[in-house]
Amino acid sequence: MKNAMDILRERGFIEQTTHDAELRDYLEIGKITCYIGFDPTASSLHVGSLIPIMALSNMQKCGHRPIALVGGGTGLVGDPSGKTETRKLQSKEQVDENVAGIKKQLSQYLDFDAQKAILVNNADWLTDLKYIPFLRDIGKHFSVNRMIKSESYRMRLEAEDGLNFIEFNYMLLQAYDYLELFDRLGCRLQMGGSDQWGNIVAGIELIRRIRQQSAFGITFPLITTSTGAKMGKTAKGAVWLDPVKTTPYDYYQFWVNTDDGDVTRFLSLFTFLPIEEIQQTTQLKNADLNCAKSVLAFEATSLAHGPEEAIKAYRASAGVFGARRISEDILPTSAIPRQDKQVDDQSMPHSFMNVGELKNGIAIFKLIHSVGLAGSGGAARRLIEQGGAYINSKRIEDPNYQVTDKDIFNDEIMLSSGKKRFHKIKCSLK
Repeated sequence: MKNAMDILRERGFIEQTTHDAELRDYLEIGKITCYIGFDPTASSLHVGSLIPIMALSNMQKCGHRPIALVGGGTGLVGDPSGKTETRKLQSKEQVDENVAGIKKQLSQYLDFDAQKAILVNNADWLTDLKYIPFLRDIGKHFSVNRMIKSESYRMRLEAEDGLNFIEFNYMLLQAYDYLELFDRLGCRLQMGGSDQWGNIVAGIELIRRIRQQSAFGITFPLITTSTGAKMGKTAKGAVWLDPVKTTPYDYYQFWVNTDDGDVTRFLSLFTFLPIEEIQQTTQLKNADLNCAKSVLAFEATSLAHGPEEAIKAYRASAGVFGARRISEDILPTSAIPRQDKQVDDQSMPHSFMNVGELKNGIAIFKLIHSVGLAGSGGAARRLIEQGGAYINSKRIEDPNYQVTDKDIFNDEIMLSSGKKRFHKIKCSLK
């Protein structure tokens, strides 16, 4: 029978582990407690945070108890791991606001009822630490020589800004988090991104030195697309889990536009569909592969925003690109509508305009900017000049083209930036 480690490995989550054989044995003994930390640098997590979120959720599905640690305390310092420049320090009020937003999003993926999962904030123990006792009891166990050899510190030491003293303390604070969770909740497994290896090992060593007990670590690989781009980054910026920052429709579109070479891997990482079904997608091509992308988008959107929003986004996409019949043989466990003929254009980005506003004409570059398809009038002009702007599927070549009531078709005007971003203007006489 597969244990949690087998599942994480076959779905592509594991890059490194500490004490591999001992960790496997530990996961066989029954229900264990594990944790991952989330840095509250913004009020929302983004797609780049999904690997740790999905790892915790997979652990919970295997019967274990996950802890999501939100760094309300360490967030006041800033983690130098993976960074080449100093992070801007945030106020306590801003960090607290970010923590609240992150808690809400994690609840979409983890069941916190009856302590099945636990959410903690390290501000609860870090903000009241006394400096001298901390140095005496914790700091004495850390070698500066070893710390500066870790990848995260070495990168910063070689960078132009260097490493400031506040950031230098981060490894001690994260190791102390692990010790606290060991003492409070019996947690003996920490997981995190590959850039957290040094911090995780430091925590394991601290528990060994102070409690004479073993603890374990797992790190995840850095996820990039098949083109080498960083996961979750688009021309519009980060893809957020907050529906206010990234609408469910745009979230769905992000996933449905996955590169062909990433479909199977992303289905493994970002959905809970059976791995046996997912592996069969390696044989899909053309229209069938596009169907698998629709399933990926539907499942990912359903996890982040709920099934109802996923169906709305699916139908809105069908309204723009046409409905797609998805065979029962393709990822059959998915709840995606397979014979659905409904179209929902309310979920597509849209706005309303009085026909009278078009009587004298509006320059197309101004309209594209006003509906949010370009960040400024200048950006809208460049989009048009580069051949990326369309009105009702017709490419616009003149930035000063005047949009009038003659451009209305079926009481609507469809604007698009490229072939993937759309905005519908609904026109009325009132």
